[in-house]
Amino acid sequence: MYRSSIIDQPGPVICANPAWRRPRPPRVGRVNDVLERLRAEAGGSPEYEVLLAAGPDGLAASLASAGLPLWARELAAYRLGLAGDRRAFESLVLLLNHRDPPRCAAAAEALAVLGDPRTARAAAALATNGLRTAYALQPVRLLTALRAPESVPALITTLSRLLSPNDPYWRVALACVEGLGALADPRARELLTRAQSHPRLAVAATTALRGLAD
Repeated sequence: MYRSSIIDQPGPVICANPAWRRPRPPRVGRVNDVLERLRAEAGGSPEYEVLLAAGPDGLAASLASAGLPLWARELAAYRLGLAGDRRAFESLVLLLNHRDPPRCAAAAEALAVLGDPRTARAAAALATNGLRTAYALQPVRLLTALRAPESVPALITTLSRLLSPNDPYWRVALACVEGLGALADPRARELLTRAQSHPRLAVAATTALRGLAD
């Protein structure tokens, strides 16, 4: 699990990287899909409508309360994140590493919009944690979207241990290959060349290599 000590430490300001740009907010339809999933999980609880209508301070207060159901915590953090309120950061990072893929994906979307300078380092820590590779897909995709200084080193580290043809986490490896191709950093050339021999990664690795900067 991601450690709070990493969350709390100040990190480099992502905007200092000239290649970085804040990703676009998720489409309205995608946001509605997340909200409808959480409505279903709420099972008719009146707290859902309260959180849906709450302002930033009310959402932040709910995150600080004990015993909040998971769906309610996600709803509050997701809405705060999309609003650019950094009080959502810690809750979103914990959800980014959740075993439920839809929660991870929603957290990644909100973190991308949030623009907190700690996000890339948090995502890199999750992506490179060998004990949590099963949940690394969304951290890898988030690193690609952020285009932060931490992105390429983290994707290289993660991919380097996933090149066995029988590795069960080939989807994470594929996301790394696609991410390295999108980031077009020549540091990835050697590893992408190795990935060409992987049956599930070969096409993506070849495409990524074509787009690398000289």
